[in-house]
Amino acid sequence: MNIDKSLKFVSINIGLITISDTRTLENDKSGNLLNERIINFGHKIEIRKIIKDDIEIIKNTISDLTKNKNIDAIITTGGTGLTGRDSTPEAVIVLSEKIIDGFGELFRQISYEKIGTSTIQSRAIAGLANHTYIFSLPGSPNACKDGWDQILQYQLDIRHKPCNFIEIMPRLKEK
Repeated sequence: MNIDKSLKFVSINIGLITISDTRTLENDKSGNLLNERIINFGHKIEIRKIIKDDIEIIKNTISDLTKNKNIDAIITTGGTGLTGRDSTPEAVIVLSEKIIDGFGELFRQISYEKIGTSTIQSRAIAGLANHTYIFSLPGSPNACKDGWDQILQYQLDIRHKPCNFIEIMPRLKEK
């Protein structure tokens, strides 16, 4: 990846949400992996939560975080599959003014190289709500590793060229 080392890194504040009916801080492998990678990269975890896989709880939690002026981006893990309780994409779609289609497409391309056609079960999605980025990854640690290591660490780095999400943050409020 093309990183312009002449530019100074810009740290952002991230809300990290694990969506699961069974996870706790002690056994949240995906949330712990993302937490560690985000902090080691230089960003700050402003809020970390584990919530139930329930569409109303997901919508309310994400909506509240998008209203928090200290949060620049939200990363979720879990609830993106096809089972009856998986409802993260539905919540993100309802809340978002814009969907970032390329995020899910690129995630599935990366995933396809590792798990083949099983990637069609992934409904990774990203959107923009209240001038806040929302990135929703599957609940598996490998999916979170791929999503962070191959997409988000670059798009959440102002030094990444030719473009990235950080450099356009000041323009998200344009009408």
